[in-house]
Amino acid sequence: MSEQHILHAFDDGPALAKALSASIAGQLREAIGVRGEALMAVSGGSTPKLLFDALSNETLDWSRVTVTLVDERWVPDTDERSNARLVESQLLQRKAADAEFVPLYVETPTPEAGIGEVRARVAALKQPFDVIVLGMGPDGHTASFFPGGDRLSEALDVSNTALVLPMRAPGAGEPRITFTLPVLLKAQALYLHIQGNDKRDVLAQAEQPGSTLPVASVLRAKRPLDIYWCP
Repeated sequence: MSEQHILHAFDDGPALAKALSASIAGQLREAIGVRGEALMAVSGGSTPKLLFDALSNETLDWSRVTVTLVDERWVPDTDERSNARLVESQLLQRKAADAEFVPLYVETPTPEAGIGEVRARVAALKQPFDVIVLGMGPDGHTASFFPGGDRLSEALDVSNTALVLPMRAPGAGEPRITFTLPVLLKAQALYLHIQGNDKRDVLAQAEQPGSTLPVASVLRAKRPLDIYWCP
């Protein structure tokens, strides 16, 4: 593992969620103290549910926090697979109910049709992000950087100036919208949140020289990365 990567290992999900939540909350408080506001992007899926519950109970000035998603399936928040639905139901509750949420989905048939509005929406965010929380799939994808993605090379190009891109891939299910790698790497604090021994094995594969797993692009970047893992 790179010297810039720190692996935080925990016995179970609740212990991980408590520790990661505390770390994120500290970063958000620091940003609010310095800039008067904070900007965070989180990932969807099943892994972050415990984290979102813990984070929603953290004491800080949530009215000064803007939350968005690292990536999104191109479905409305009435769909069970919507990442926005997960954030709204699990994170933007309790103390975190005062946070502002900026969704990546707009009501158009395809992400290509809605990309202009999404780009305008995310361009209005005061970047770089203070906190970005990534996840990872068993296929080594992170964000919507899927193996075989139609715009994968573009999304991973560190010289690309696009903030968001549509993405379609065999393993992605629905069409997606995703922030690009350069946006992720500029975050003040970057976390990778994974659970399960299978995910640890995938991470080990991605750390090998020459790995083509998409998450390897994050791991190879010359910047700090905090990896939170439990079995």
